[in-house]
Order: sequence, then C-alpha cells, then structure tokens
Amino acid sequence: MSTETLSLDLYKANVELQLRITRLLQESGHQWLEAVQRASAENIAETTAEIEGLMRAGNWQALVTLPSESFWRLFQKRTGDMQLVNQIALKNQTSFASGLQQALQAWQKSVGETVGNLGNGLPVQDFFKQWTDSWTAAASMASGGSNTSEKKA
Repeated sequence: MSTETLSLDLYKANVELQLRITRLLQESGHQWLEAVQRASAENIAETTAEIEGLMRAGNWQALVTLPSESFWRLFQKRTGDMQLVNQIALKNQTSFASGLQQALQAWQKSVGETVGNLGNGLPVQDFFKQWTDSWTAAASMASGGSNTSEKKA
C-alpha cells in the first residue's frame, strides 16, 4: 500500500466520521424542532380556548373566576409538559450517543482495516481499546436510563 493510498483512505474515514456526526447533530436538532412545533401548536390551541372562554363569560362572577381556573389548569399542563420534555431529552440524548458510538465503531473499523493492510504488525486493536471501553460504558449507562423511561411512558 502506497503512502498516497494510505493517506487517502484515512482521510476518507475521517470525512465519513465527520459527516456521520454532522447528520446525527442535524437529526437531533430536527427532533427538537418537531417537539417545539407540537408544543407551540398546543399552546395556540390553549390560548384560543382561553379567549373563547372569556367571550362566553356572561357575568362578572364568571369573569372573575376565569383567571384562577385557567392558572391551575395551565399549571398542571406545564408540569406534564416538563415531564414530556425530559423524556424527549433523554430519548434524543440516548439516540445521539448510540449513533455516535456506531459512527466511531465504523471509523475504527475503517482505520483498522487501512492500517492493518500495512502488514507491519501494529497492535491496532490496543490503540482503539481506550475508545471502545469508554463508549461501551457510556452506551450501557444510556441504555439503562432509556429502558427506565420507556417503562414509565
């Protein structure tokens, strides 16, 4: 294997890793945007309902109790919304960590094959062991947390 081929193969492996990480970041951002859009649509519907309730109030007493009723209803709704946001965050983070682990493993394999083709007996697997150990531990912690949240949902 020539130095030029080796350099090209390593460069391609690094570019592929960068593109996979970029895609993961874009997918994560897209998931957050979808969640925000859903929440925004729900908030618009709630505000519309509040306006309609205000318009239906036929006397002062009904009009005076409207703000306190709305407050407690919205307070309870926001508590549920926060729980949902936390679940979405955990799901997105777990998905991102899993994807990142897969991208790094693919990069490791690609670089390992490229360097392994040199035939000089470098301990490639030992070189990557620190990465593999770290990501395996992180993935097992993340998957343990996601299983817990999925059981609650």
